[in-house]
Amino acid sequence: MLYTLRLSSQSRTTIRTQGPLTNPHEVTPAAPPATPGPRTDGTRSHRARGRAFVFAATVFWALSATLARFVFRDRHVDSLVVVELRLAIATLVLFAILAVARRDLLRLRRADVPYFVVLGLFGVAAVQSTYYYSIAHLGVNVGILMQYLAPTLLVALELLRGRRVGWSMIAAVTCALAGTAMLVGGIDTSALDAGPLQWAVGFASAFAFAFYIKYSKRGLGRYHPATVLFYTFLVAALFWAIRTPPWKIAAAGYGADLWAMFLALGLFSTLVPFSLFYAGLRSLPAAEAGVIATAEPLVVIAAAAVFLGERLGPIQIVGATFVLTAALLASRGKPEVSEAAVERA
Repeated sequence: MLYTLRLSSQSRTTIRTQGPLTNPHEVTPAAPPATPGPRTDGTRSHRARGRAFVFAATVFWALSATLARFVFRDRHVDSLVVVELRLAIATLVLFAILAVARRDLLRLRRADVPYFVVLGLFGVAAVQSTYYYSIAHLGVNVGILMQYLAPTLLVALELLRGRRVGWSMIAAVTCALAGTAMLVGGIDTSALDAGPLQWAVGFASAFAFAFYIKYSKRGLGRYHPATVLFYTFLVAALFWAIRTPPWKIAAAGYGADLWAMFLALGLFSTLVPFSLFYAGLRSLPAAEAGVIATAEPLVVIAAAAVFLGERLGPIQIVGATFVLTAALLASRGKPEVSEAAVERA
């Protein structure tokens, strides 16, 4: 998060002079940007830093997943209420930081408002709600596996658009999918009783995550990551507040211990990891970032082995090897400069 929010004299003005984000065909490729955008030089150092940021984000997501599961399974808090509160807390904290340190990052063009509404609703709100709903009704294993179908969808999208996808990226996605399936193990018993709606939401989580990664590239091509995070978090939080108004949450009488958990989820499951993810996504192709994010179940299992003494089974060891191989294969691809700029198609 420190990377995305640090003061910089070279990035005080973050709004570019290009056309609105919702109409990318008006972008003039020859026009030089008014301010520094994402890193597009494709150097190894920038890409290595991007991978480190994305991996760090998965560590936070992985370590906080158990806490989230505990809150809505053992403390009987509605999963969508947890989503709303973590978004609201992240939004308020980020606003306080920007209002004090980088007020200029709160500015955006009126023409770009529809873009932030779409990304906030169909990206942020959809990703978090479908994922939490899935692990609540299908179990953690199936929920994780289904969301990390996203890299496969991203590569499929590139193929459908007629773009060339290298063999290393196709192999990386295959290894990531197989490795994730091995790591998360068998199907939870809760998934056996799930109905068509629960399974549909589970598959929707993959599409939502893929859309979130791909569509975020357009905003990061023009705005600072903190700006994109704040307005998309705000849109998503307001959307879920319609379902469960704040006064109903206040009337629920949650104890101080639960509010401490909500605060932890807002900071370490939302604000910090999404800031890190965006910092990495600026300098990486969408598919590569998605493949690296599949390390989340690997981190969960590794943490259980280190801190809880749980042993990895043979299948899980093979799965871990597949996930690590996927990350290495994804990093072999050539940097896609066009993806770091505003998407034009």
